[in-house]
Amino acid sequence: MRPFKRAGRIGAALAGAALIGGQMTGVGFAEPAPVSVPTASLDGLEAEMGRALFEKLWVAAPSSTKGSDGLGPLFNARACSNCHQGGGRSRLPDAGGAEDISAPLGTVVKFAGNDGHARFGLQLQDRAVTGLAGGAGGLAPEGALALRYQMEAVALEDDTQVSLRRVMPEIRGEAAEVPLAALSLRVSPPLFGVGQIAAIPEAEISAQADPDDTDGDGISGRVAEAFSPELGRVALARFGWRSDAVTLKDQTAQAFFVDMGLSSPLFPDPQGDCLSCAGMPHGEDAGLRDGREVSASTLDLVVRYLTDLPVTIGAGGDENEGAALFAQAGCGACHRAQAYSNGARPYSDFLLHDMGADLADGGGAEWRTTPLWGLGASGGDAGGSAGGGYLHDGRALTILEAVLWHGGEARAARDRVAGMTAAQRAALVDYLGSL
Repeated sequence: MRPFKRAGRIGAALAGAALIGGQMTGVGFAEPAPVSVPTASLDGLEAEMGRALFEKLWVAAPSSTKGSDGLGPLFNARACSNCHQGGGRSRLPDAGGAEDISAPLGTVVKFAGNDGHARFGLQLQDRAVTGLAGGAGGLAPEGALALRYQMEAVALEDDTQVSLRRVMPEIRGEAAEVPLAALSLRVSPPLFGVGQIAAIPEAEISAQADPDDTDGDGISGRVAEAFSPELGRVALARFGWRSDAVTLKDQTAQAFFVDMGLSSPLFPDPQGDCLSCAGMPHGEDAGLRDGREVSASTLDLVVRYLTDLPVTIGAGGDENEGAALFAQAGCGACHRAQAYSNGARPYSDFLLHDMGADLADGGGAEWRTTPLWGLGASGGDAGGSAGGGYLHDGRALTILEAVLWHGGEARAARDRVAGMTAAQRAALVDYLGSL
């Protein structure tokens, strides 16, 4: 059994408040991108080793560089940092008048279902190592991903006009046969604060669940569960756009496996997500790296590095108009504003919510509540007004656009924002950009 199949889904400091990221909070916006700099809890050697492994470019096997081979045979990137540049989210390019554009690194297509596609696996791999099959042409990628944008005008209650960008994936090549309804487009999520997210007690997340909406507030978030290769059992999941990974180590090993085709102790198939690559060269060596392409020690160092990436925030606070509007709109029903017991305030309940038809794709309409901390730092401007890359597929160019795409359980909150004055919406966006 391919191991990832078994792991498929089952079901600023703030004024007068605790630091938003507990003891792992960076303040202000600086260069280089502060989200890529670990906190002082890592010693210098660990920090440098973890960063080096995060930025390491893997190569195809067989290679004389035994500590770096095993890439693919099919893959999407050669390094973690290819998709998580500076620890942040990936962004989609402007169309520039073109009818379609090539997808940048960090943008991938998932195939619907726990086991993915019967022929192409869990994810479209748009790159392949050369010289393994097919003679001089090498092994062919499963397909190329292009993006097509469709603009939709929305009029708010004060007659303000907002243009929303819908992103539609288009696959060319061998995997073009897969219908759009079976695809899920994803951009790479930001990594800052993942260590603090991992430290939130399960009971505190579970206590917020109300799957049957027993309190009648229209919000029916439910706990996500998945199989954890690290724990060897099904448990509460909190990582990923749909909370399909239980622990940070699970998520990191999945990324090595699916995005780069690298085996590890948690995902031991050296062929990665390629269903037709059995018998092809790999980088496993019984005398090196625990026999896996990514050894237990390598995986631990990368996870340790990610665990210590701090949250970077602006200088916003709770005592302002934007914070009051955030509460009045009902955003905090899912984007919980209260700190957890470990001191972190990620502005998320980490539950799955039905977000409506406009955000639904081949994987359904349920999404994990996205943490809002560091929103401005990861989005571009310190005020969070531009930069793009918001939402799971990167469609929203501004924070306001991201809000206006909300539907389902969040429809009432979205409509309250649409009903605000222009000045009120600006105050709300400024507040969100300061988190």
